[in-house]
Amino acid sequence: MAGHTQNEITIAAPVDLVWDMTNDVANWPQLFSEYASAEILSVEGNKTTFRLTMHPDENGTVWSWVSERETDRDRLSVTARRVETGPFAHMNIRWQYHEEPGGTRMVWTQDFAMKPEAPVDDDWMTDNINRNSKTQMALIRERIEQAAAERRPAPVLTD
Repeated sequence: MAGHTQNEITIAAPVDLVWDMTNDVANWPQLFSEYASAEILSVEGNKTTFRLTMHPDENGTVWSWVSERETDRDRLSVTARRVETGPFAHMNIRWQYHEEPGGTRMVWTQDFAMKPEAPVDDDWMTDNINRNSKTQMALIRERIEQAAAERRPAPVLTD
């Protein structure tokens, strides 16, 4: 048994802005509420290796791991995987972007499995990821739409 989630949101902003903001890993702590820091370890072409550190959980535990992220701007897609898997046997994520009338639809697909000794099972993590993805996507939408509004030229008023 393995875990699988797919969540999506439409952001009222151009695909270029959504792409740029969501692929600026160094600024993820300003985009996501769950990350305390994002440290870029290496960049090789379209592949970025980075360490994410979360804010302490309710028990005071700070979770941190290394991931790789490879962007494909022409296909409007990103593939990512955890290098330091922690409690996961594996964690693979695909981000897809679709230009829509009035905005950009962003889709996150996560495929994973928990290690047998992990404190939670695949079903628990599936529910957790689905719940958290919705929260983070709504926050990302809000922050990108705010950035888009700030970039729009002021309307020209005529008499």
